[in-house]
Amino acid sequence: MRKKPHAEQPAAGAPPDPQEGDAEAAEGGVVPGEAAASAGVAQAAPWGPGTGQDARPAAGSTALPAEPTGEALLRLEREAAELKERLLRTAADFDNFRKRAAREKTETWGRAQGDVIQKVLDAIDDLGRVAHLDPSQTSAESLHEGVGLVERKLLKLLEGVGLERLDPSGQPFDPNAHEAVMTTPAPDADRDGCVATVFQAGYKLGGVLLRPARVAVFAYTEPAPGEMVH
Repeated sequence: MRKKPHAEQPAAGAPPDPQEGDAEAAEGGVVPGEAAASAGVAQAAPWGPGTGQDARPAAGSTALPAEPTGEALLRLEREAAELKERLLRTAADFDNFRKRAAREKTETWGRAQGDVIQKVLDAIDDLGRVAHLDPSQTSAESLHEGVGLVERKLLKLLEGVGLERLDPSGQPFDPNAHEAVMTTPAPDADRDGCVATVFQAGYKLGGVLLRPARVAVFAYTEPAPGEMVH
């Protein structure tokens, strides 16, 4: 039986011959090329964090060139100057708006006051005529009637601009619109907490309280047993 000649051993450090690898794989029942592919996958050098190798760039990606430090500083300075100019312009616009709003408010308030005064001028003239009547030729009844006419005319004019007079006589006491000056005994329990007398009328303008009505309030007290009427 013939002996198979011994294959020459490759020198140390020499790369393996791919043809010899294919021959050995064929004798072992492995298709030539598959062993090389398997070996190539198994022997691939690892990449990524912790391996000491740099990450491979993604296919088709391009790295952005680094901006020089001097140019970056100039660009940031330009942007800061633009933002500062924009901020100063906005502050100036707001200041002008504030001044314009204050001026318009003052002018509107002045016109409103002028409209109210114009409405009461006729009533003031009537009051002046009543005040300058000759007492020797004017009876007390006529003077009283004239003052009453002026009062009603003035109130009507003021009601036209939103004034509301508060006369809460007999109504329940409201601390939001009434000011209790004193209390007076109530004749019965039903009138407890109601307005007994109005000393000074209150006024509202547009739903806002200008002055509360000054009133006396009923206060009911339970009578003693001996004072009860059977």
